[in-house]
Amino acid sequence: MRKFALNRFVSYFLRGLLFVVPLALTIYIIFQVLEWLDGLIPIHIPGLGLLIIVSAITFLGYLASFFITRPVFILFEKYFTKIPLVNILYSSIKDLIGAFVGDQKKFNMPVTVSFDENGTVLKVGFITKDDLAMINLPGYVSVYLPHSYNFSGNHFLVEKAKVKPLNMKATAAMKFVVSGGVSGLEEQD
Repeated sequence: MRKFALNRFVSYFLRGLLFVVPLALTIYIIFQVLEWLDGLIPIHIPGLGLLIIVSAITFLGYLASFFITRPVFILFEKYFTKIPLVNILYSSIKDLIGAFVGDQKKFNMPVTVSFDENGTVLKVGFITKDDLAMINLPGYVSVYLPHSYNFSGNHFLVEKAKVKPLNMKATAAMKFVVSGGVSGLEEQD
């Protein structure tokens, strides 16, 4: 009877852990990010710095969308990117953010890539360029393969024949890969 009670106790504890840890870590990470953002502007009223940052970014987006003020932003960007090393960093960050939230989203074509002769070892990725003829690689595509449980990935140039479209929404495919295949499939309804 004692062993049964102990097993039950451990089982309930592990179920509780499965509920509490993801919830607590998610809340903690969100809190830390918001606290960091709020601290970028040294005002001693909690939340005001964050509100100012969000308002300023929204206002700049508003200004950048008008045809009258757009040339100012384009001119600023033109001169800003002429600074050595800044161009590489700025354009890379801009392209990465644009791949997720811009007008030309890049991580919206989930595919599988075959990594063996028989096509039995597959990895989920996203086509970022569907034609590489301009760099003398006709028949190749550019595929980003994210890592599981990480915010990193690898970039490969792959023959089109080794790439097959994946019948998944892009967000579900990313969730599937990042979670190590644990979640994401349930979003295919």
